[in-house]
Amino acid sequence: MTSEIILALISFAGTLAGSLAGVYATSRLSNYRIEQLEKKVDKHNNLVERVYKIEEHQAVVDNKIKTSDHRIADLENEYKIVKEVEHFENT
Repeated sequence: MTSEIILALISFAGTLAGSLAGVYATSRLSNYRIEQLEKKVDKHNNLVERVYKIEEHQAVVDNKIKTSDHRIADLENEYKIVKEVEHFENT
């Protein structure tokens, strides 16, 4: 009877050790995967921030282009008026 109890205790110890080793290994793998996902999220967030800054800069550049286009149109109109006045004065 004592040999059966000893065998049962050895079996229990082996089962317990195996279960604990499995839980430990799974925990380490889960932590590793979470760290990798956090790195990917950080890269993604960095990209999103950079794209946002680029879009802000692009909006400023677009506004400058619009302003320049309007200024060029105004100068062209002034040039046409000056040419018409010169033509009128010469005739």
